[in-house]
Amino acid sequence: MVKKLQIELFCDWLENYLNYERIPKKGEFSLETMRFLVERFKHPESAFTSVHVAGSKGKGSVSTMIAHIIEASGLSCGLYTSPHMIDFAERIGTAGGRFSDEIYGRSCDLLVPRIESIIPDTIPGNTEPSWFELVTLFAFIAFRESKIPWAVIETGLGGRLDATNVIIPKACVITPIELEHTEYLGKTIEKIAFEKAGIIKDGVPVFLAEQIPPARGVFEQSVRSHHSPLFSMEDAVKQISAHIVSGKLEVAIAFNTLEGGAVFSRPLHARLPMVSEIQAKNAALAAYAAKYLFPEIPEETIEAGLSRAWLPGRFEIISLSPGKSSPVVLDGAHTVRSITLTLETFRKLYPVKAHLLFACAADKDVDSMASLFSNGFSQITITRPGEKKLSDIDHASLAFTRIFLTRSDTHLDINNDYREAIEKALENAEKENAPLLVTGSFYLVTEAKKILERLRVDRGN
Repeated sequence: MVKKLQIELFCDWLENYLNYERIPKKGEFSLETMRFLVERFKHPESAFTSVHVAGSKGKGSVSTMIAHIIEASGLSCGLYTSPHMIDFAERIGTAGGRFSDEIYGRSCDLLVPRIESIIPDTIPGNTEPSWFELVTLFAFIAFRESKIPWAVIETGLGGRLDATNVIIPKACVITPIELEHTEYLGKTIEKIAFEKAGIIKDGVPVFLAEQIPPARGVFEQSVRSHHSPLFSMEDAVKQISAHIVSGKLEVAIAFNTLEGGAVFSRPLHARLPMVSEIQAKNAALAAYAAKYLFPEIPEETIEAGLSRAWLPGRFEIISLSPGKSSPVVLDGAHTVRSITLTLETFRKLYPVKAHLLFACAADKDVDSMASLFSNGFSQITITRPGEKKLSDIDHASLAFTRIFLTRSDTHLDINNDYREAIEKALENAEKENAPLLVTGSFYLVTEAKKILERLRVDRGN
């Protein structure tokens, strides 16, 4: 209990440092501060073998799948992802969950005093560490203290200048690229792909999800310059099928044999607890990378790992009163492509008039997103994603109003109070027995999940 309190105090201490997840950074990021920090702590990032995962969407799911496959093989595997939804420890643990409170407590004891004793003038550029840099350092220390042999590390933002990019991984994995965080990463697919390609290291194999041509060209050029093996899922995957059966995604994946790549004895079959159909492609990417790293791993072990991999807020289905009310689907999709894929699954599962609760960060392409919801929703609520993310509800409202102002079949509600908006959206969906989709931002999904859990507890569910 003492150690658990310590990590809570650690989270309070972190709030003294600038958090770019909440406040946009002006100017370019740098790795100099992070390099200084890992040097000061005797390179905790080198204490384990790592897999580095970057991309615009799906990187959290792919990271989790790889970590679960490694653990299914009998090895302990750390997992570093972001953001967290409810508990800070969601970011840093193993594929199976939290570390012991002792590991978190010991890591806090090692980190805090050595950070506070830094003489500011000794930091490169005289720049104070950011919140995310300190969280990343904390993850590295926790992994070292736990003596895990492997860890899967998800980038926070971009790749080239992301705080995680001080590791030298055993493999680099890159999920699909979209226009996102354009104020930091650039306003074209090529510029964003260039930033993501920054995780590629000399001679380290790269596992690449299916990409649109401009992005693929950037990655192929980077791989050539680093003399790294490239395994593209466009070449490696022969066939994928996916069907939702009894609340699980039944997937079958057949692979081609590529020169120097992973060799499977048969197609894979797994039941994924994350049911959005894009997870089938994520599973193929994770399985291929894992089989390459562990050539002797049986197909049954890969399937077992995939079948255990789950993350909250990825097409998570919750009912206020199980068996009595229509479902609430929580999905943190926040790009045009990811929302498109979420809607495909949602409409297959719920081919009826539904309700929507939507919010997004200020930097998102809300005009394109709004058009995706033009059919199938009788009630749409627009709000803010919470307190932690800069948003532009006026822009979002205008984007949706352009589409629905003259539509009599859809009621549009704009509510700046996100807590009230969530509660009303839940109440209206339950009253009309309509499925409710909550999407557009992980921060909105987090706030909705908190309220959902409170309501379920109040009702004794």
